[in-house]
Amino acid sequence: MFELPANEALLTERISEHVLLVTMNRPEVLNAMNAQMGLEMHDLLTRLHRDPDWVRCVVLTGAGRAFSAGGDLKVRNTQSVEDWTRQHEMAERSFELRIESPVPWIAAVNGICFAGGLEAALTCDFIYADEQARFALTECRIGIMPGGMGTQNLPRAVGERRAKELILSAQPFSAKEASDWGMVNRLCEPGTVVQAALEKAAQIADCAPLSVRQAKKSIHFGLQGDLHTGYRLELEAYYRLLDTEDRREGIAAFNEKRKAVFKGR
Repeated sequence: MFELPANEALLTERISEHVLLVTMNRPEVLNAMNAQMGLEMHDLLTRLHRDPDWVRCVVLTGAGRAFSAGGDLKVRNTQSVEDWTRQHEMAERSFELRIESPVPWIAAVNGICFAGGLEAALTCDFIYADEQARFALTECRIGIMPGGMGTQNLPRAVGERRAKELILSAQPFSAKEASDWGMVNRLCEPGTVVQAALEKAAQIADCAPLSVRQAKKSIHFGLQGDLHTGYRLELEAYYRLLDTEDRREGIAAFNEKRKAVFKGR
């Protein structure tokens, strides 16, 4: 059985049998990411890859008035290049683990979402945002550039030309703009974004977990190539589900007019 670690920088709460709420917990510095938070996030993601069966959806948010302001620049001000590189390599692995997680992740952006915070949100499967949330990839303003898949995920979300404008000028943008451009799935009234994301997570958790995993994989990898190659990936994922207990249970429940009880087998 999966056991939740006792973290400090990253709080984990099991909301229901199959939904996990993860909260970045450094509100005094707008949830800026330090080495401890990076280690705790990497540990959680590794555990979920190794044992995804008990949790079917994760909601990621931040404590206080921010999702995350990005990397902790006060700490990095005194870091050597070697230490900076080691810390960033841990973050790199976490970004890729979240992108490829068999468990869906929903970002519940509750406030400031800048730099690495926005990159973390973009590695989730989709984003819900407070109407008052603010976004930016600010790295070019301080002599670096996005290094958490930002130059890859933002163009895929808002288009190449708009992403260039936002990244190269380090321009902040509003939640409404993010929604209008397709980066944010849903705008929420102040104070309600986490609850809205948890409700959507519960809907996902009610679906057959093997089906959700295969559909997520098919969408993600199918979009990396041409339509016909993507369709072949879809069919490969589809046929893997036919000889499962969950497929038989889902069809039986439909015909018996009852709620299906899925076991992930």
